[in-house]
Amino acid sequence: MFSSSRRALGAVVATAFALSACNAGSGSGDSGSGSGSDTSVSIGLVAEPASLDFTTTDGAAIPQALLYNVYETLVKVDSQSGEIVASLATDYEVSEDGKTYTFALVEDATFSDGAAFGPEDVVFSIERVQSEAWTVSLKSQMEVVDTVEVTGDHEVTVTLTRPDNSWLYAMTTQVGAMFDTEGTEDLAGDPIGTGPYTFADWDRGTDLTLRRHEGYWGPAPFFEEVTLAYFDDGNALNNALLSDRIDVVGTVQAPESLADFEDGDYQVIEGTTNGEVVLSFNNDEEPFSDKRVRQAARHAIDHPTLLDTCWAGRGELIGSMVPPTDPWYEDRTGDYEFDVEKAKDLLEEADATGVRVRLRIPTLPYAVACGTVVESMLEDAGFEVKVEELEFPATWLEEVFTAHDYDMSIVAHVEPRDMRAVFGNPDYYTGYGTGEIVTLLDEADAGTREEQNAKMAEAAQLISEDAAADFLFLLPNLVVAQPDITGLPENSASISFELAPLARE
Repeated sequence: MFSSSRRALGAVVATAFALSACNAGSGSGDSGSGSGSDTSVSIGLVAEPASLDFTTTDGAAIPQALLYNVYETLVKVDSQSGEIVASLATDYEVSEDGKTYTFALVEDATFSDGAAFGPEDVVFSIERVQSEAWTVSLKSQMEVVDTVEVTGDHEVTVTLTRPDNSWLYAMTTQVGAMFDTEGTEDLAGDPIGTGPYTFADWDRGTDLTLRRHEGYWGPAPFFEEVTLAYFDDGNALNNALLSDRIDVVGTVQAPESLADFEDGDYQVIEGTTNGEVVLSFNNDEEPFSDKRVRQAARHAIDHPTLLDTCWAGRGELIGSMVPPTDPWYEDRTGDYEFDVEKAKDLLEEADATGVRVRLRIPTLPYAVACGTVVESMLEDAGFEVKVEELEFPATWLEEVFTAHDYDMSIVAHVEPRDMRAVFGNPDYYTGYGTGEIVTLLDEADAGTREEQNAKMAEAAQLISEDAAADFLFLLPNLVVAQPDITGLPENSASISFELAPLARE
């Protein structure tokens, strides 16, 4: 059941609050609103959703706000342990061949519109991901589902076309969100879920308000109202806490300023995330279709200096698309050591000395801060770099992510276990997905736990050695809060900023 199935899936992770990401939104507000009440709390963030509909709009900021809070899943990632645990499913069983999952459902859950949650909603939600109603690339994670059937009053059985080690983990993300069969008419403006909070109001550019779901089937959350206040400047975000306008800085975006809080009456939490800050290359187009140019770029980056310069040394160097909390992690920081002369030689060999490249970055603090450092290092090695800042999310998503109109970019990929999504699909914005990589990832999904770990590690090694991208560093989980706020984990195991555990002493 749950304990044995969790071990079988190896879902022990300790990842971060969803920071600004490749699939993220960016805030444009310049002020927050403090709660000033024991029954409400205000959390400052920098990534405002572009929409509230994650079925048609890419953006980690949407599930950051809504997943586990408004929408629930059959199973979820526990924010403290990182294990897959019960949510709308009280239990599940997996067949011996690994293809059939039978879920027993809670019996008293209701949606915020008053409708009862039942097995028909599970069938509807999974089949909807497979339909044209879902348009974002994450829907591909549901392609392995063959059938989903109601097999009891409170039971659903899902049959896969083949064993897939990744599928149950995917069900803990927004792909596994449960929708009311009659509640999907206005997902962008009126999300309806079974979660502990309901959508209340959205003042675009400023804040998003959630209210406690009074008919919630589980334990009632402490706070009656939660305000997610959005800022487009890291220092303004910090100042909002210093001036008591907010209670929590959910994602510190000016890490050099942490000293302002460490000497004061605040709690400072520093943990880990799975947000790999990636210097992405457009592998489909020149000059980065040439492996030698990609290798030159990797050799040109002095990663320790970059981390110290643009993110105050906060974070971790990993060298790959795998965070240390994944079971197949290997330290790959030695694959491309800093060597300017080697970078110059590779560019000369590729007849690309002085090649002009556009570094098109989102207007997010980490990308802007690191962009100038990357520019300087690349130019020292013989690149001619033009940095272009694109408004995020709209312009960056449209021009870089969708149209692939870029040479290089810098973005944090925060979705858990997303190596396949980023480097296993040639149609993705990175333009990478060799047959060898796809085969390894398929074998990892279908194999034993030991085989999965070995194949995933091998895929990560090949992606690194082929210089499909450069991996600048792993974002830290930096949270600062008023001293009386409880329930903030050191590490966050999912893309969601889970609100129900929060309380005030």
